[in-house]
Amino acid sequence: MSKLLNRSLKVFILYAAFVLACSIPVYYLIVDYIWKSELDEHNVIIGENIKKRIQSVPMTDVELEQSILLWNKLQPHAQIKSTDRGRPDSIYNIYKKREVTGEMDRFQGLITYFEYNGRYYCLMVETNIEESYETIAVITVITIVFFIILLGGLILLNRNLSKALWQPFYQILEKIRGFSLEKGQKITFDDTGISEFNELNESLDRLIKGNINVYQEQKEFTENVSHELQTPLAIVQSKLDLLLQDRELTTEQYNIINDAQAALGRSARINKTLLLFARIGNGQFADKEPVNLEELVHSNLDLLADFVKEKHLHAETEGLTVTANRLLVEMMVANLLLNAIRHSAADASISITLGNGTLKVANSGSAPLEQKNLFKRFMRAASHTPGTGLGLALVREICQRYGWEITYHFEEGMHVFRVAFS
Repeated sequence: MSKLLNRSLKVFILYAAFVLACSIPVYYLIVDYIWKSELDEHNVIIGENIKKRIQSVPMTDVELEQSILLWNKLQPHAQIKSTDRGRPDSIYNIYKKREVTGEMDRFQGLITYFEYNGRYYCLMVETNIEESYETIAVITVITIVFFIILLGGLILLNRNLSKALWQPFYQILEKIRGFSLEKGQKITFDDTGISEFNELNESLDRLIKGNINVYQEQKEFTENVSHELQTPLAIVQSKLDLLLQDRELTTEQYNIINDAQAALGRSARINKTLLLFARIGNGQFADKEPVNLEELVHSNLDLLADFVKEKHLHAETEGLTVTANRLLVEMMVANLLLNAIRHSAADASISITLGNGTLKVANSGSAPLEQKNLFKRFMRAASHTPGTGLGLALVREICQRYGWEITYHFEEGMHVFRVAFS
């Protein structure tokens, strides 16, 4: 995951690199076009000067022929030849060998015509383009180097300037990281001198104060409910127990009271579980200690020994320790084991595997469960099974608190619940 500053800088660098890559050929072509135009203009000027000088000197045909022979020997890149008639000027490119090295050079040439003593002559002026290409290449390289230096400087300036501008944001973020609702401490934000960050500070201050108030009210509500509901539920339970001791009860009355006791017991369990959800959400299980999962699994199996007598139990465990609240881990393990026992037939197979940073509890079944609602509250695998429908929801709540992953899948006729402690 990249930081916001690096992300914007990355986009800026990519854009600059794209512009640089596109500008190199365009720049080269433009300079090459300008240079060729200058060479053509140079050839035209040279040609006009040579024609004017020849036409300004009076010579006989014989003198002119001798002068042209001498000129062609002294100026191989400005040759004069006689022709039958005059034609429009033209431009051409030609490759020639160097006399010394034998390498091929490219020349930009101009063919122009002039008249002297009633006869037409052709003047061919040629300029070496290879030398111009070297000049263009040097100019291009120098320009690119300065462009890269300029770009690098802009990137460094932008990075340092952005760090300075975002410094108040990182200070705010550091204070928020150290904030905890459980401790209830207040955060004081400094004046940054920047209106946007000051508005952010004000909004965060209102939000944090509101969350602290809601947290305190919710915590008080949880404590009040725990105190107020447990007492009447216990009183009702005791009254029903007294009614059951009455010898004059009819069978119908006994069944009614028995059903009422069952419903009351389920309500009491639901109340305790919901209060537990609230306490977990309020962070009232903040203390942590090393918990040996292997010992927890075996101790729970010992307590549930009577319920697994008719089932085929296979347990394979190895030492695994996690740092968490011991009570919550015990609840998680107990709920997973009870879920496997309750939702399996008398002769079913139950497999428990602990190792490689995972706890896997599997029990045999006929069809996969609906994963969409499996870990939701009050969702039970079947209506005829006992329980409140909160066991798996509680397991998920505990896993989410500690960043563990709870998953379910059905394979080879087995319901498999897996907790990864990573």
